[in-house]
Amino acid sequence: MKYFDVELLKDAKDFVDSLSIKARNKIYYCIRLAQITRDAEIFQKLSGTEIWEFRILHKRIKYRLFSFWDANRKAFVICTHGVIKKTDKTPVKEIEKAENIRKKYNEYHGRSI
Repeated sequence: MKYFDVELLKDAKDFVDSLSIKARNKIYYCIRLAQITRDAEIFQKLSGTEIWEFRILHKRIKYRLFSFWDANRKAFVICTHGVIKKTDKTPVKEIEKAENIRKKYNEYHGRSI
C-alpha cells in the first residue's frame, strides 16, 4: 500500500539527474520505501517548519530532498530541491528556499497558507 505520492519539481529532478546512476537509484529506492513504510528515518518533518525532507545516505554521502505536502491534494508530496549535506545541521538557507517555493506553489494553486 502506498501512503502518498511524490512529485519532483524541476530543481529536485535536476539535482537527482546530476548524480551518479547508483546514487540516483538509491534516492528513488528510498522515496519508494518511504511511500510504503512511512519510515521516519527516511522522510521526516523539519522542526518548526512545514518542510519535510527525504534523508538518503549513499556511500557516506548524505543527500537531502526538501519537500512539503500539497495542500490541494490528499497524500501528495512535492519535492522542491535537493542538496548534498556537508554538516550535521541542515542549512537554514535551504529550508528557507523550500518554504518560499511552498508559499509560491500554494499561491499559484489558489490556496492560502
